[in-house]
Amino acid sequence: MKKTFAALLLATLLTPLAFAATKGEYLVYIGTYTRGKSKGIYAYRFDSAKGALTPVGLVAETEHPSFLAIHPNQRFLYAVNEIARYKGEQAGSVSAFALDRATAKLTPLNRVSTRGTIPCHLVVDKTQKYLLLVNYGSGSTAVLPVKADGSLGEVSSFIQHQGSSADPRRQRGPHAHSINLSADNRFAIVPDLGLDHVIVYRFDASNGTISPNDPPFATVKPGSGPRHFDFHPNGKFAYVINEMGSSVTAFSWDAAKGVLTNLQTISTLPADFRGENNSADIHVHPNGRFVYASNRGHDSIAIFAIDKVKGTLTFVDRFSTQGKTPRNFAIDPTGKFLIAANQDTDNLVVFRIDPDTGKVTPTGQNLEVGAPVCIKFLPAW
Repeated sequence: MKKTFAALLLATLLTPLAFAATKGEYLVYIGTYTRGKSKGIYAYRFDSAKGALTPVGLVAETEHPSFLAIHPNQRFLYAVNEIARYKGEQAGSVSAFALDRATAKLTPLNRVSTRGTIPCHLVVDKTQKYLLLVNYGSGSTAVLPVKADGSLGEVSSFIQHQGSSADPRRQRGPHAHSINLSADNRFAIVPDLGLDHVIVYRFDASNGTISPNDPPFATVKPGSGPRHFDFHPNGKFAYVINEMGSSVTAFSWDAAKGVLTNLQTISTLPADFRGENNSADIHVHPNGRFVYASNRGHDSIAIFAIDKVKGTLTFVDRFSTQGKTPRNFAIDPTGKFLIAANQDTDNLVVFRIDPDTGKVTPTGQNLEVGAPVCIKFLPAW
């Protein structure tokens, strides 16, 4: 009996899943642009106790898998293919993969058209039945059904954005840049850089359709170019980073009506900065006390404290990402670490967050990966 138990224990310990399943360990998936050093999607293991990243390597080859979304059941991963032509048509595509948490490897399931060019962001809804995405190039929002096996159906709901804004070079037409779902799954929020609108769609999860809310959008200052968006954990506030304006706009959020009300806009840059900059990514800290916003050009991340009553922001600090063009960054699920993805220097840099002040310090970890764009965490146990 003892020998049998010992043999079973040894066999269990030697399985890949048991080996990987250390408490507090995460898989980290990196979406990239497939040029130069990159061939697709890469994975790392992350120890949240130490803030240590360990490379797994290339886990899927696919074309320009810039932004990723992990299915809520943690068995599938989706990647936009940020391209302008697919199967001879003016369209991008989105790829579905089965996810093996033991090895981190991704197995292709299928790839379908997004019906618009240069898709750049995506999310799986909370019913786990639909994937919503935006096309930056042609400026549109689409919904695709998620099948039981994790593969994707063809686009089932689609809205083409219309209009322009103040900058004749960059805002001659719509450029939908990201999509987020409200906590109750009833609204999809889409910042459109080309329109200076933060669009709000009603999302019907019973049939996977989107339709304009009333009012249909909130506005930012003309020429700002809203890009990425994040809700506050309390569900009362939200924040959008303005790429062209190098600023963050704070909103109040009426969760019942799906209405955003502009509260404040604050710069992400030092007052004396005179170079070219395009702000990129934004995240609210899990503790709800701070907002982080990245700058491409100044190559930094700005930190703001949140007024817990008003939702407005006060500048705290700004730090170098130790690389060029921080297109994306992510705060780990514990809130203790921040990983910056520097696209043009092919590196990931890990920082430790002080939860009381919001400020960060480098951990000394600087890892190479080609043209990183997106960072997603997944528990490895």
